[in-house]
Amino acid sequence: MGHRALVAYRRPDHLYDLRYSHWGGENLALATAITAADPLADGAVDPGLLADSVSRDRILTDFLDPCVHEALYLVRPPAEYAVTAYRVCWLEWGDGRDGGRGAIVECRPDDDRDVETWFRAIKTTLGDAIEMGVLSRRAARAYLESRICEDGDGIVYTYGDASGRGSASAPRPDAWLGDDDR
Repeated sequence: MGHRALVAYRRPDHLYDLRYSHWGGENLALATAITAADPLADGAVDPGLLADSVSRDRILTDFLDPCVHEALYLVRPPAEYAVTAYRVCWLEWGDGRDGGRGAIVECRPDDDRDVETWFRAIKTTLGDAIEMGVLSRRAARAYLESRICEDGDGIVYTYGDASGRGSASAPRPDAWLGDDDR
């Protein structure tokens, strides 16, 4: 099964090369394991490219499936391989509807368990409220998204969105796309 992670290495042209890690999503350990001396974390990151020359906004919408990936790492080689780790949160319930709605929450490895527990507690409680008929799925997801954004400073996105539904499914530009210094 694994704990899948997407690892994005920033290039000098501000595009990203994407790689895969089968166990990198388990505890965010790649955040400290990826270094200038060991950019593939002793084999924890697959050396084969999943994609190259990917713009930052497309990482979320075209490659980071919240049903598949548990973590995202952004690696900045020019900054001594500084790594920013994100916990990926799937914002749907397990019945197959709208499976591509997700969020990322920036997280240090030391805080990862707290972030996972916080997210699962909110999602489980909302799932119970849906099952009891207290909330609709739409209301529960809206509340979950607001908690992710407000409490976790997360970024909500829709993976695989070909419908062009607009800004409601796009990352916030001030927190994600416009942050070229990271």
